[in-house]
Amino acid sequence: MLGDLMIQLAVFDFSGTTIDDGQAVYRALEDAVRECGVGVDPHDLLAWMSADKHTALAALIELGGGSVTASVVAHAYARYLTLRDSYSLSLTPRPLPGAAATLRTLRAAGIRIVLTTALARPVATAILARLGWRVGAPGEDNAVTIDALVCGEEVSQLSPAPYLIHRAMERTGVLDAARVLSAGDSVADVQAGLYAGAAHAVGILGGEHTAADFREAGLCTSADSRVRVLDAITAIPELLGLSADASWPAAANRPRRPVDTRR
Repeated sequence: MLGDLMIQLAVFDFSGTTIDDGQAVYRALEDAVRECGVGVDPHDLLAWMSADKHTALAALIELGGGSVTASVVAHAYARYLTLRDSYSLSLTPRPLPGAAATLRTLRAAGIRIVLTTALARPVATAILARLGWRVGAPGEDNAVTIDALVCGEEVSQLSPAPYLIHRAMERTGVLDAARVLSAGDSVADVQAGLYAGAAHAVGILGGEHTAADFREAGLCTSADSRVRVLDAITAIPELLGLSADASWPAAANRPRRPVDTRR
């Protein structure tokens, strides 16, 4: 426990950290590559998930034996966006175990909450509505509320660039990055927190990357004291010295997101 009660803002990645998106992004990237007439190795797909999607598509098409040109990548990227939004809206979103209780605990402690996502705002807003979550002040209905939702079209570059986090600070009026905690399930999410200057850059297991993935990327507390890799989002209140509902299972006790091996 860090005993740090000075955090003003907690910034959370959307899919895989707080919300189970049914692997919409994973499926969209895979299918966009397959539509180029090449196969996709699941391990290659997972390795490139956190990269800029133009770069990821080019790499995966080349690994599959396809021809990589600017027009091919541009077409694949347009298809990826269409498929991602379609899959995101067609699947039933679910909060990850303990996510709702964690967000309520942080808000009750006076910490502002922002969710960030690469999704277009209409899609992300629709998912929040289907979850019964909303942007605004807590009400008597005990619904999960957040201070802001930051979407990909609001910034010039996604993670690992720090701009989603900086935009979250702007939206909530937080000036000092040393009073920000960021959390996500990918290497890029943690790198974004470090680049943003966040006090805590937290990797959450059970989503896109494993503990070994974070270590191989040099993201561990021994390399940078700001980094923490936690079993689940439910461990964040304890990290900050806050009490939380201990009845929720950690990532080690729930199934990991399966690798999609469809052919």
